[in-house]
Amino acid sequence: MPAKLPEQASDDAAQSQSIVASASQPDAQSNSSGISDAPTLLTIENALALAEQNSPLLRQGAASVERARAGIQTARAYTNPTVVFLAGHQSARPVATPGVPGFLQHYSAGQTIEIPGERRSRIRAAQLELTGDAFQLAGIRLSVMANVQRAFYDVLRRKEQLANAKANFGLVEDLRRRVGIEVQVGEKGKLELTRAEAELARARAAVNSAEVELASSRAILKAVIGIPSEENPEPQGVLDHRAQLAPLDELRRQVLETHPALSESTARTAQAQEIVTHERTRRIPEPNLSGEYERQPDQTFFRFGITVPLPLWDKRKGPIAEAQAEVTRSRAISSQRKLEIMAALERAYDQYQITDQQVQGLQAGSLREAQAAVDAASSAYRFGERGIVEVLDAQRVLQGVRTDLLDALFARQSALIDLEELGAVRP
Repeated sequence: MPAKLPEQASDDAAQSQSIVASASQPDAQSNSSGISDAPTLLTIENALALAEQNSPLLRQGAASVERARAGIQTARAYTNPTVVFLAGHQSARPVATPGVPGFLQHYSAGQTIEIPGERRSRIRAAQLELTGDAFQLAGIRLSVMANVQRAFYDVLRRKEQLANAKANFGLVEDLRRRVGIEVQVGEKGKLELTRAEAELARARAAVNSAEVELASSRAILKAVIGIPSEENPEPQGVLDHRAQLAPLDELRRQVLETHPALSESTARTAQAQEIVTHERTRRIPEPNLSGEYERQPDQTFFRFGITVPLPLWDKRKGPIAEAQAEVTRSRAISSQRKLEIMAALERAYDQYQITDQQVQGLQAGSLREAQAAVDAASSAYRFGERGIVEVLDAQRVLQGVRTDLLDALFARQSALIDLEELGAVRP
């Protein structure tokens, strides 16, 4: 890469300063974009409250609960009676003893008598469906709240990442400016300036990339909490959250007892078993009691009777077999969910332990050492004892340690959120 003239170096320095100035206000949006310039401060509690209010998933789950509650009313309803009224005119036929002509009336009513066992099993199945939908709604709420927290803390992570990229850009820009001056006065070779400009371009690209990542994470946060795209929330909080975890065996027992997905699976299995009972009881014929009153011109009479269907051809073998297969399917789903939840618990538990150790190690040693190395290399460079390569290398190491620390903090926070979603840690 050919060395630039002093005038070009001055232009590049001015351009770099303008980038730092613009990067120092990444959250300000132009009015032409339709987004408010004044950001709204948003805490994690506010974000969770907005999601509770606006989430379509929660509204969908709540509607399922209301539907199941209405299903209980449907199951409790009795079969409606039937009423028949017939009227007409009776005329005599030309026979030896014809009927008396005149007005003819016929009244009848019928009522199906439900089998008590069938009614009880039907209502019980509807109640278990409501229980399952309620647990499903609780699971959806945990999932929505976890997604909100992940999106919220991802924005904090990207903001910190952008701040680190700006700080690195400012240091590299200042170093490049000093190298440019030294090259102009002849104290350094043009190769030093070329290296500084290459590192400056790399730092500029890191700032741009961090800005893109931050904009993307903000959009995801707006989506999960259900706020309009024209609003401009500004999350406020810290990533450095820690928790004292109980032993893994104790957490396993706690999750098995309290996780909504497992409770939902239990309710669905019980509902499927109740449906089997319901289908079996439906094999018992339901009698229909009926009564009639008929008035003819010359006589009146009453009739009472009972109608009983005979289960000769349809013995409900098909519906019973379907219900039994659903019981097997529900049990398999319950076992699979238990395996998945236990695996997720172990993964989140191990991830939290490992990332917590990583965070402590980086904060206690690597970050301080990297910062000290940058300070030492910068001082040695000012006194002419080291070249620019050593300074840039030390700055890259510091930036890498900062990135590793930020990633470890976010990974630990994500593991903590996973544990909260599983019910192993109280929010």
